[in-house]
Amino acid sequence: MRIVIADDSALLREGLRLLLEDAGHEVVGTAATGTELVVRALEIRPDLVISDIRMPPSHTDEGLRAAQEIRRSWPEAPILLLSQYVVVSYATELIETGESATGYLLKDRVFDIRSFLESIERVAAGGVAIDPDVVGQVISSRRRTPLDDLTPREREVLELMGEGLTNAGISERLFISGGAVEKHTQRLFAKLGLSEGSSVHRRVTAVLTLLGQ
Repeated sequence: MRIVIADDSALLREGLRLLLEDAGHEVVGTAATGTELVVRALEIRPDLVISDIRMPPSHTDEGLRAAQEIRRSWPEAPILLLSQYVVVSYATELIETGESATGYLLKDRVFDIRSFLESIERVAAGGVAIDPDVVGQVISSRRRTPLDDLTPREREVLELMGEGLTNAGISERLFISGGAVEKHTQRLFAKLGLSEGSSVHRRVTAVLTLLGQ
């Protein structure tokens, strides 16, 4: 996999590069600012962009804004954002700029190397990977919504969908059959008012519903 890394910390950039290359990936470009990231990403068109959210000059949301600018020119760009903190609106904003291929992880998640590598591969393949802490915070703080009509098992399935797991991955995590996962998935889609259509599109819309509450 060809990857571009953006972070204003040279130490973190180098650490990520070593981790990714050790896993068999190729870092084809790096950037220290949002402006540099836009140029590198659109010039190289890598298999994945990994970017910090807070970068110079203001150290607020330059990485997110750069990602949105990239998506305006390259809507299908696979982008994974890293953050120190849970800011649900950032994940929602990024997902809304493209159909899928989106990740939002807390930086601490990088230390769980296996999970991190699984997440970047999922995003590069067109999936969605949202940090479990983000999903949990949304669930605990939301107002009354159609999500409240979900059963505990349907809620679990949706949360794992938010982490980017496929039906097979959800089946393995919950120790239930693939058929049971499919039934729960179809029921939660119906409760959220998601009509028949692209399976990927409905999954992304369901995650957006979760993040938007």
